[in-house]
Amino acid sequence: MELATEEGLDLVEISPKANPPVCKIIDYKKFLYEQKKREKVMKAKASKVVVKEIRFGPNTDNHDYEFKKKHAEKFLKDGAKLKAYVFFKGRSIVYKDQGEILLLRLASELEELGKVEQMPRLEGKRMTMFIAPKTKK
Repeated sequence: MELATEEGLDLVEISPKANPPVCKIIDYKKFLYEQKKREKVMKAKASKVVVKEIRFGPNTDNHDYEFKKKHAEKFLKDGAKLKAYVFFKGRSIVYKDQGEILLLRLASELEELGKVEQMPRLEGKRMTMFIAPKTKK
């Protein structure tokens, strides 16, 4: 403790259970500052998950489907997750089998770009499916 006060620094206990306890003489404020700085850099390097959505109707035309599929391919190539869903308006809920076929068709055609994370599932008036991009090796 005398050495620490002579140098104007702090005595920090590293391992209290050791015999004798391990201590270090450091500038504690500077240590905290550097630790926060390291955490900030690590947080910046962490990848953020982006989710893109594509909406279909149960009776989506073939041309519209192809157009939206091209967008889905672009999203998966950019590394974003894809949330494809079929929205049933009014009485169109009777076509839920067509909606599921549409989503499964999309999943099979995007197989080389991404893998299905969640199979089509009906939630209220929406049938949702998630596709995650395949990692590049």
